[in-house]
Amino acid sequence: MDVTLHLAQDPEADELLGRSPLAALVGMLLDQQIPMEWAFKGPSTIARRMGAEDLDAHEIARYGPEEFAALLSAKPAVHRYPGSMAGRIQQLCQYLVETYDGDAEAVWRGVGSGRELLKRLQDLPGFGRQKAQIFLALLGKRLGVRPDGWQEAAGDYGAPGAFRSVADITGPESLAKVRAHKQEIKAAAKAAKAAKASRPPGGGGA
Repeated sequence: MDVTLHLAQDPEADELLGRSPLAALVGMLLDQQIPMEWAFKGPSTIARRMGAEDLDAHEIARYGPEEFAALLSAKPAVHRYPGSMAGRIQQLCQYLVETYDGDAEAVWRGVGSGRELLKRLQDLPGFGRQKAQIFLALLGKRLGVRPDGWQEAAGDYGAPGAFRSVADITGPESLAKVRAHKQEIKAAAKAAKAAKASRPPGGGGA
């Protein structure tokens, strides 16, 4: 795994994401309730604060929870909720240590099918179905991990030519398209909620 990603929009952070399976997983885990670039810059920030060139699942799992939370909370914070996200990252790393001997790439190395890979990703702490499908699409579209049926398993995120998620970002132009797509979804959800709220209550029978 050694490719160039463009998720953090920061050369050093993106270089780490492209060569480190664990950094990519941690970035995906952090990608909630904050801008994408902030989330995917997180692994680089964590590695630097640990005095390392990469993340190590064994080392992170061994950290004292309060110490690791403090590492993420130092300004600039790695996430809007650094304490809770520190706990989630440690849970992820503990799972990787117990299940894959700390080897993040083993989650997808040699996997037989897209369905199996989706299940493995959904089994990771902090990865629901949507996050797992987006990461599966990222693996297929950007990192060359393409077991049989990977596009189908990734759902809408696996579709070619789509601009739905981080899996479709190759630079500033595609980032703008993905961001516009997300804004459209938010606007549609907001409109649907407003329409529902404005409906009169359902009428009773005779």
